[in-house]
Amino acid sequence: MEAELEAIVRATPSLMRALEAARDVNPPDWLIGAGAVRNAVWDHLHGFTEPTPPRDVDLAFFDPADLSPEHGRSVEAALRSRAPELPWEATNQAAVHLWFGDAVEPLRSSAEAVATWPETATCVALRLDADDQLTIVAPFGLEDLFAMVVRCNPARVSVADYERRLASKRFVERWPRVTVSRRT
Repeated sequence: MEAELEAIVRATPSLMRALEAARDVNPPDWLIGAGAVRNAVWDHLHGFTEPTPPRDVDLAFFDPADLSPEHGRSVEAALRSRAPELPWEATNQAAVHLWFGDAVEPLRSSAEAVATWPETATCVALRLDADDQLTIVAPFGLEDLFAMVVRCNPARVSVADYERRLASKRFVERWPRVTVSRRT
């Protein structure tokens, strides 16, 4: 499945553009994932010729040296200067625990953060290195992504939040072969 994912990514111009821009900016321990990857794969599996534009391009990075919100904004600004046509959202995963108070332990890497994203099929992230090698981070594997199964990742999402996300994302309307799992 990794080879198939890589082929899909390399055949998706907007995703390659995002990976190349992120590589140019090169924030610490960066990964691009979530909806940008899911959309590319599900569009491909559905045979769509018109790609589903991502609502945002999620760039996760990990920099414990600067937890300020301004740091994320500066990374986004650098990304926008490289690829202004993309809807960037850069988040320093080293600061995510601050959003939750004492309820959440600090993360140790961007890869660890990917494992906390809301649905297992979107817990997939990528990095493009200087030699054009693609790194794939998929803590739950690629099975749900390629089987087009939306399944709650209970690591940080409550059942109520998951249900709200299902209602707002409307996965099956866009990709009719998607299966939604109500079990967590």
